[in-house]
Amino acid sequence: MGVRVGRGERDLRPIVVEMGVQKYALGSVLFAMGDTRVLCAATVEESVPPFLKGKGQGWVTAEYGMLPASTQTRTPRETNRGRTMEIQRLIGRCLRAVTDLNALGERTVRVDCDVIQADGSTRTAAINGGFLALFLALKGLRDSGVLSRIPIKDQVGAVSVGIVEGRIMLDLDYAEDFVAQVDMNVVMTGSGDLVEIQGTAEEGAFSREQLSEMLDLAWKGIQEIHSFQRLHLVEDRGR
Repeated sequence: MGVRVGRGERDLRPIVVEMGVQKYALGSVLFAMGDTRVLCAATVEESVPPFLKGKGQGWVTAEYGMLPASTQTRTPRETNRGRTMEIQRLIGRCLRAVTDLNALGERTVRVDCDVIQADGSTRTAAINGGFLALFLALKGLRDSGVLSRIPIKDQVGAVSVGIVEGRIMLDLDYAEDFVAQVDMNVVMTGSGDLVEIQGTAEEGAFSREQLSEMLDLAWKGIQEIHSFQRLHLVEDRGR
């Protein structure tokens, strides 16, 4: 595959964020990492799942999908298939990890993440953009007087890391992911706590030392992602 063109092994792909891209969503974001682009839209429902009724607690959930023309060869629409369900549950878990569900009250925030162009690491881009869409929606509830404050406890960010041709690399694109010996997705909060690690050796195995190096590199990348997120969080989330 050769050395990366235009960026080093420890570099993120360029990040571009566009806020408020959908008129009817309370929070919406177009989040791009390199050639991967995900449209994230958050809507609010004045109800909760049956298992939460009467408990005074809210819920945050996510749905994920890849549009048919998001890849070089048309991808059939995914409707509650295994991989789709796994990814949207991951996104939901990550967003709930940084949301004060008690302060949300008995409301559900649903974050739809639609991949409009895929070039690797779509789930991590969806988490990064999904957090911004969630924040915008909760800010909208605060601004309209429904909530007294924005019920966000921390940021959350995600990035891929892996071993490609024996080298540890950050933020894999599709070509790198396709040939990676190890592929890992890491999700962390702004304070550095881990939310999720998904890692697999596609061939052979990897050492504890390599795992530590990949986690350190992932944290470096996530800190940069948090910085990009903060550029669009225009006020103290506790206000």
